[in-house]
Amino acid sequence: MAGKFVIAACLALGLCTAHAEECPPAGDMPIPLLPHTRAALATNQPLVAVALGSSSTRGWMATNIAHSYPALLQRELNDALPKADFAFINRGIGGQDAPEELARLDSDVLAVRPQLVIWQVGANGAVRDESPTLFKHLVEEGISKLKAAGADVILMDNQRSPRILASPEHAVMDNSLAEIAAETGVNLFSRGKLMDHWAAAGAPYEDFIAVDGFHMNNRGYACLAQALADIISTALKQPIGQQIGKSQR
Repeated sequence: MAGKFVIAACLALGLCTAHAEECPPAGDMPIPLLPHTRAALATNQPLVAVALGSSSTRGWMATNIAHSYPALLQRELNDALPKADFAFINRGIGGQDAPEELARLDSDVLAVRPQLVIWQVGANGAVRDESPTLFKHLVEEGISKLKAAGADVILMDNQRSPRILASPEHAVMDNSLAEIAAETGVNLFSRGKLMDHWAAAGAPYEDFIAVDGFHMNNRGYACLAQALADIISTALKQPIGQQIGKSQR
C-alpha cells in the first residue's frame, strides 16, 4: 500500500518517469512519411535527428535533461528499432520562438546534417501575442531550408497548459502550424490533440503539466516521447515503397 502511495505521489508531482502502462492511449495519430530517415536506415547509416525548439524541447521542469522528450525519444526509438542507431541532438533554448530559432537554423541544425528534424514552435509566440502572419512566414522559410538540405520535418504544436490556453492566440498558432504543414507537405505532430485524447481517456491535462502551469512534467515528457516513438517507428518499419502518411512536396 505504501508503495502505491509513493508511485501516485511521484506521478502527481511529475518527479518520476512514466512507463508504458502509465501513458493513456494516444488516439489515431497520423503516421509521418520520412523518406530521408528511411533511406539512411536502409543503408545502415547513423541516424542524426535534431529536436529544435524552446524550453519545452530543452526539458524545463523535468527532473533533468535526461527526462526531456528528445532524450527519452532516442531511447524509445533505439529500443523499438534495434538495427537503428538514433542520435537525438537537443537544440531547445528557453524563451525562444520562430524568429530566434530560424536565426540559428544554419549553425544549430543544418550544420550537423540531420535526416530528421522535429521543430516545436509557437508556444512562446502564443503567450506573447506575436503576429501569426510573421510567424507563418518565418516557419515556412525554415521549412524551405530544411527540405532543401534533405531533412524530414515534423512540426510540433503546443501543449494544453493553463498559461497557453489563457492566451487568445494559442488556437491561431496551432491552426497556423496545421496550415503550414498542409501547404508545405511536411508532417505535423499535434501535441494539443494528443493531450485531448489523453483527457478523453480520463487523464486530465494537469496530470502532464508541471507546477508552473506552462511546461510538461516528467510524465508529460515521457508520454509525449512514447507517442512520437510509436508513430516514427511505425513509419520506419513499413516496407520500402509502401506509401503511408503524406508526402513532402
